[in-house]
Amino acid sequence: MIKFLYLISFILILNIPSIENVDRQNFKTCDQSSFCRRQRKYKPDTTPYEVDLNSMKTIDKGHLQFILLNTLKSNIKFQLDLYTLEHNSLRVKINEINPLRKRYEVEYVLVGEPKLVDVTFKKTDNNQVEGRFGETAKFLLNAKPFRLDLFTNDIFVISVNSKNMFNFEHYRKKSGSDGAETENNTEDNEDGMWEETFKSHHDSKPYGPSSIGVDINFLNFENVYGIPEHADAFSLRSTHDTDPYRLYNLDIFEYDIKNPMALYGAVPYMLAHNEHATVGFFWLNAAEGWIDVLNDKLNTKNNWFSRQNIFSTITNFFGTKSNNDNNEVPEVTTHWMFETGIFDGFFFMGPTPNDIFKQYKAITGSTPLPPLWAIAYHQCRWNYNDEDDVRSVNNGFEQHQIPLDVIWLDIEHTNGKRYFTWDTSKFSDPEKLQDDLAIYGRKMVTITDPHIKKDDGYHIYAEAKSHGYFVKTKDGADYEGWCWPGSSMWLDYFNPDIYKWYSQRYTYDNYKGSTPNLFIWNDMNEPSVFNGPEVTFPKDIVHYGDWENRDVHNLYGMLQHMASFKGLVERSNGHIRPFILTRSFFAGSQRTAAVWTGDNAAHWSHLKIAVPMLLSLSVTGIGFIGADVGGFFNNPDPQLLVRWYQAAAFQPFYREHAHIDTARREPWLFGDDNTRLIRQAIEQRYTYLPYWYTLFYKQEKQGIPPMLPLWVNFPHDKNTFKTEDLFMVGNGLLVYPVTEADTNQVAIYFPGENTVWYDIRTFTQHNGLQTALINVDMESIPVYQRGGVIIPQRLRKRRASMLAIHDPITLVVALDRNHEAEGELYMDDGQSYDYRQKQQFIHRRFTFKNNELQSISLDSTGKFETDAWIERVVILGYPKNPNRIIINSGDKQAIPLHSYQEATQTLVIRRPGPSVTANWTLTLS
Repeated sequence: MIKFLYLISFILILNIPSIENVDRQNFKTCDQSSFCRRQRKYKPDTTPYEVDLNSMKTIDKGHLQFILLNTLKSNIKFQLDLYTLEHNSLRVKINEINPLRKRYEVEYVLVGEPKLVDVTFKKTDNNQVEGRFGETAKFLLNAKPFRLDLFTNDIFVISVNSKNMFNFEHYRKKSGSDGAETENNTEDNEDGMWEETFKSHHDSKPYGPSSIGVDINFLNFENVYGIPEHADAFSLRSTHDTDPYRLYNLDIFEYDIKNPMALYGAVPYMLAHNEHATVGFFWLNAAEGWIDVLNDKLNTKNNWFSRQNIFSTITNFFGTKSNNDNNEVPEVTTHWMFETGIFDGFFFMGPTPNDIFKQYKAITGSTPLPPLWAIAYHQCRWNYNDEDDVRSVNNGFEQHQIPLDVIWLDIEHTNGKRYFTWDTSKFSDPEKLQDDLAIYGRKMVTITDPHIKKDDGYHIYAEAKSHGYFVKTKDGADYEGWCWPGSSMWLDYFNPDIYKWYSQRYTYDNYKGSTPNLFIWNDMNEPSVFNGPEVTFPKDIVHYGDWENRDVHNLYGMLQHMASFKGLVERSNGHIRPFILTRSFFAGSQRTAAVWTGDNAAHWSHLKIAVPMLLSLSVTGIGFIGADVGGFFNNPDPQLLVRWYQAAAFQPFYREHAHIDTARREPWLFGDDNTRLIRQAIEQRYTYLPYWYTLFYKQEKQGIPPMLPLWVNFPHDKNTFKTEDLFMVGNGLLVYPVTEADTNQVAIYFPGENTVWYDIRTFTQHNGLQTALINVDMESIPVYQRGGVIIPQRLRKRRASMLAIHDPITLVVALDRNHEAEGELYMDDGQSYDYRQKQQFIHRRFTFKNNELQSISLDSTGKFETDAWIERVVILGYPKNPNRIIINSGDKQAIPLHSYQEATQTLVIRRPGPSVTANWTLTLS
């Protein structure tokens, strides 16, 4: 039975959400989540928490330790640890001292133990400890009441507990159990603290309440970003009249937009930006979380500010005296609430956007350079029916001369939803099928979901069952639920033995029918459980280490795709770079998987919301990202489909995908004219692959994602702070996707004082700090190259990216107002780890200055043999036709042909000739 019929039967039997619309009654509100309800209403006038400064210990360089007291519960003590870290970062941990039960501290996320740096500290007369560390960072720990203030360049930017909302629910015994008494029986008996029911699902809560709430406040900021995943605005909206933003990995069918509901992944990381600084806060916690966001005004005339003289610092630095006649400055107040775990907060002090990327990368890692083919175009559907269908699709791309690198197979390719198998009646020789695609330079991706069909005849299930590898109920039995195969079990990836065993399923011996040309898609890994509470695991099921799902829920999907990544690395003996796509993710997922935005729909609004969703992921470390082209649900009309292809051509992950119940939508099925437009969009993606590949390399090394909000490149331009209809690809391309039907004109803001922008089609120039009305047609979307940036391209048309690996390069040199520009090109073999293990790569820098274009090596350790050469140089904004052009490369000199268009100030130099590996200089006179 096909997947769709399974789903319909489950909807009828189990009352799970309809695939057509989100039934919000199936998902909790804050008021229905008892810990959120308790924390949200916790608003005391003063905080009961105090730091005992006499308890201070210097544990190590950069590590100070204190005792934190709750004065209302004299017998409860907490340990407060401050760690000053490299790269202007501070870590703060708060945990119970001698708790009744150990509290979970998140594993798997950090790339190593963060490196400490020396802190210079002193106790002040105001019952405080002041510490200075790093390049520009300072903290001020106030003892009574507990409050932590953070500074960059001596400017107050973040405060912790300045609103008195820190509230740490310690583990306790239930009132009346074994004669136990609590200090506050009224609080202890509140509904939902010891057990909770949502619809028909009961949560036993055997360890009682354990939540933590705290306010993190960003001073003199008006915009905060991040905390994906939500189908909402990029600059986070106030939740004053809504639920908080929720972080809890859930399978949401055809999600609604513009609301704070949880989706498939969770990254508890928020950034704030203004024209003076960029800062960030990351709470390392894998439990369910809710975050309130409020745009506020901070009154700086209160006793605290008077006592600390912080207000004068703010006024002097920001120059806001005229705005502060009422002693108020902007502030974004955020209230973070997690069900369990500890407070383990990282504060990144910037002060620049690129500093923030570096600081977060140092903690959670960066996206490794993917294979070249993985950033090209992918064709997917639920489902391509059989081998003949796959070959027909491949032939369609050939016939219509449309580039393609990957064909995907969804769950119907398996034997009855048994992963790591094939339906041999449809795929009788999958190895030959993959080999045949490889002739065209193409790969295949198959799906492996985490649910395991309960079937003793299924070798994966039988072996896992015999070893006790499944997640357990609170009573110790194997947990059983429903998903695509029917009755299913779930592997406990938290057990290192199970994690290793699962990764070994990807060997060629274990995954019969797989070849080196096959890669992996991990879906439904929130995990999705059709008959579970909120369509996922119950919170009181138990994972390895005796941790409840409530402790670790948001890590589950990440562990699956980490194991898949490990399996693909090991099957090639560490030689070939894997590709994994995951739907569920957490902080750190960027190290092993690409991410897509899940079950979107063929609506203009979903095309539009893709940009803020992808930007929210980008700035929080997950940079290899995309949204299903055309929308997963429903049928796009031709105009919407074309616009989606055009928009996604400038987004990091480029895949068309559709639901099994939709009409077929291969690019040639919508008429010749639309086929031409889609072909043009995909070809444009392939033209820019050298630039994309260079940006992905930069992401691995520096943590800077390829897709960026405008304020990263223009941090002082206030007009960019809320922008979400425009974005940048690297520092060189400004992209405005057309996201409304029947559009023939758009208003585009061009950022950057004294910046010039060049239309990539017409070379028309536009000035920065201006808004222009741009006429648009169906030929393309508005894209502009920034003056001062050199972008490498490949203009020769190929059916697949790897076939172009040694093709020549065209350099597009867009001059700034000073007639200067610079750019980079990174190249390697496109698929192996030789760039790391054998330094087989080239990394070049191009600079244009004083009428000379030069190419020099950025890394002399890299060596890569290639036939690629410089085929063409296009210089935009050159003021006149040069009399002569000479290129010098080593002891060789040449005079290339050139042409000049005075109307557009465009100079084209043909066949200058040097190898991309050589140092050379091109001189214009």
